[in-house]
Amino acid sequence: MRNIAAISVSALMALSLAACSGTEPADTASTAATVEETSVPASPAPTDAPTEAAPASAAPSADVLGLEGLGTLRIGQPVPKGSSWAERGAQTSDACRTVTSPDYPGVYAIVEKGDVRRITLGQRSTVKLAEGVGVGASEADVKKWFAGFREEPHKYEDAPAKYLTAPNARPGESALRFEIKADGKVGLIHVGEMPTLTYVEGCS
Repeated sequence: MRNIAAISVSALMALSLAACSGTEPADTASTAATVEETSVPASPAPTDAPTEAAPASAAPSADVLGLEGLGTLRIGQPVPKGSSWAERGAQTSDACRTVTSPDYPGVYAIVEKGDVRRITLGQRSTVKLAEGVGVGASEADVKKWFAGFREEPHKYEDAPAKYLTAPNARPGESALRFEIKADGKVGLIHVGEMPTLTYVEGCS
């Protein structure tokens, strides 16, 4: 409203001056336009729309075994309180315990010194690695994704049964190990820390 009033006053003054000086009304219109241009502030430049916040890190998948663990069961950490993981059946050692969960048939974990040291996928497990390799996959499928794994003869089965272990497996770091059966298929998949990773009979 203040700008319009200013324009009107300026226009009237311009007309009065034009009448006294004998100039044409066109000059008055031009003067009013000039006043209007200088009186109205420019619109502010549009600002960018606020960016969306980055999504929170995805929760660990409940049906994919990774080097960090399976679901809430994490390598190098205690068994999560309130979870379905618990000791079941007879235990062979006080220093080394195994836990299972009804939510993961065919899977067990080894606990030593209060922390999970290894997670094993067995025959009844439908859990897989992120690469899609699971129990029952062929040795060729394993080597397609995990070339360069160290080969060792199987302790209880004849060749071509073998163990395939990540070459960088070392204490304090999670690594991967496959047990290949005599039929050339994956019988067990282990993720965990050395030396627990290479135990061949549960806690031994």
